[in-house]
Amino acid sequence: MPEEKRHIYFLSDAHLGVPDHSSSLLRERKLVQWLHQIKPTAKAIYFLGDIFDFWFEYKHVVPKGHVRLFGTIAQFTDEGIPIHFFPGNHDLWVKDYFTTEMGMQIHPDPLRAQFCGHTFYIAHGDGLGQGDRSYKLLKKVFTCPLCQWLFARLHPNFAVGLARYLSRRSRMANRDEEATFLGEDKEFLIAYAKEILQTEHFDYFVFGHRHLPLEIPLNEHSTYYNLGEWFNRFTYGVFDGEKFELRTFE
Repeated sequence: MPEEKRHIYFLSDAHLGVPDHSSSLLRERKLVQWLHQIKPTAKAIYFLGDIFDFWFEYKHVVPKGHVRLFGTIAQFTDEGIPIHFFPGNHDLWVKDYFTTEMGMQIHPDPLRAQFCGHTFYIAHGDGLGQGDRSYKLLKKVFTCPLCQWLFARLHPNFAVGLARYLSRRSRMANRDEEATFLGEDKEFLIAYAKEILQTEHFDYFVFGHRHLPLEIPLNEHSTYYNLGEWFNRFTYGVFDGEKFELRTFE
């Protein structure tokens, strides 16, 4: 791998598919443009979930759309650029299509990683920490193999249409809450990171899910980052081998 390919990039919460096809297509094209821009320096790329507002894989059928992004990802992995995907709460029904067709590496659980001597804790962020018992119960239902099998028995025209309708309603209903910083003492992912630090050190905690670009020092040697989102702010994270920072794609 060329020496200049030393940057690791992180992006989350594009929610492709909403609110309509035309606006989603504009964001998809912008995302592809970003990928081609970072390609010369990309050592690896991490997608931290909710890249799609809904995703479900039948055995022989996948939702249509996103061909520009999928083709670009396949091209990158074919050329040896690793791309990692963390299922979020909107695209948690990822199975083997992303791996077999596009070569992405799937991480259903938080990842502990080390890059250039720096330790990272990486996750989408949903269902972590204390509280939000209703969502945690709902996630158990969604990830239950029996429930997924039953959903797969529905015809895709009905099932995918219904799921996308409910997904759009859920995101729009929580739009104001997701976009507001609750304060360091009330942000559950910050509290979760601090809890982990009591027993294990990480230089960087990198999450998505909250739709807010955040950089919060947790102590002298550890920092919490939230990547923001890719439908208004177009923010992402990059680690250059020495430091991590949030950037905006113009």
